[in-house]
Amino acid sequence: MTSLASLRDLILTDAEVNAEYERLGPIFAVVGEMVEARQSAGLTQAELARRMGTSQSVIERLESSRHMPTFDLISRYAHALNRRIEVHLAPLSSDGAERPA
Repeated sequence: MTSLASLRDLILTDAEVNAEYERLGPIFAVVGEMVEARQSAGLTQAELARRMGTSQSVIERLESSRHMPTFDLISRYAHALNRRIEVHLAPLSSDGAERPA
């Protein structure tokens, strides 16, 4: 049986697919942090939605990464969790790859 990691590696050998994967990586990382923060706060999607003045379905779509979140929505999400947003622009290496932190 093929593992998920080996399947991902195989798919990413396609340059176009790999470029899109790299482009979306930071978005998935932010959404992952958002979900972790909500769960750490002990809130359900519905409870967070009430705090934000929106619906649970908006939170579900945001957390599933089906739609590109706006900075405003991320900011409202963070505020509802009593969190702040920190943005860092990290330099790339000479070959265009990300440098380790």
